[in-house]
Amino acid sequence: MEKITLNVEGMSCGHCVKAVETSVGALNGVSTVKVDLENKKVDVEFKGSEVSVDKIKETIDDQGYEVK
Repeated sequence: MEKITLNVEGMSCGHCVKAVETSVGALNGVSTVKVDLENKKVDVEFKGSEVSVDKIKETIDDQGYEVK
């Protein structure tokens, strides 16, 4: 398992947290997603052999948030 912490701009409420956690959590290979709304961070634990960091970032971008 690999872990990454992404800085994400544009999240401001519970809906944002749910949108990111649900969309990233649905990716094959992702085991856990934890959004820290106050610090604008998203922690993801995943299998690098099944999903790439770029795919995770793209999924967050698709929800309307900007990965820094």
